[in-house]
Amino acid sequence: MQYTLWGGKANYRNPKVMQIGALIGWLALTFCAAATGAFVSTGGWYADLIKPAWNPPGWVFGPVWTTLYIMMAVAAWLVWREGGWKVQRLPLTMYLMQWLLNALWTPLFFALHQPGWAFAEILILLATLLVTILLFWQVKLAGALLLVPYTLWTAFAAVLNFTIWQLNS
Repeated sequence: MQYTLWGGKANYRNPKVMQIGALIGWLALTFCAAATGAFVSTGGWYADLIKPAWNPPGWVFGPVWTTLYIMMAVAAWLVWREGGWKVQRLPLTMYLMQWLLNALWTPLFFALHQPGWAFAEILILLATLLVTILLFWQVKLAGALLLVPYTLWTAFAAVLNFTIWQLNS
């Protein structure tokens, strides 16, 4: 059986191992976006900001993002399985673009203390995410649907970002 990881042809004796390896790769890549948060403190500056009463407690973010990153990775993997990079270049490239924007938001907001710029950036992330969902929908419905909770959370984060920016301007 022929399987492709990055668009080239290769024979694998055990396609199940190849599929599991690819899923692990998508999980590892996707969770790398969270690594930007490891270098940024949410104390100090953020703790001193005025926040709305509906701001979630800090302990909510870890479980939510863990779940969302797993769903994102599985979505990308499902689309990748439909022909790899060679066939799904556009939807997977859009996935990587939204992933990069996701990773950039944390340092922009927390490290650089730029909630206004972070808000502008998260709007671009939302637009890119919506395009990604449309492209995934054309390839694999389940992949598109797995991105919906992430999109809703990102929209909530955008409203929260905007509110914090306005309260502290």
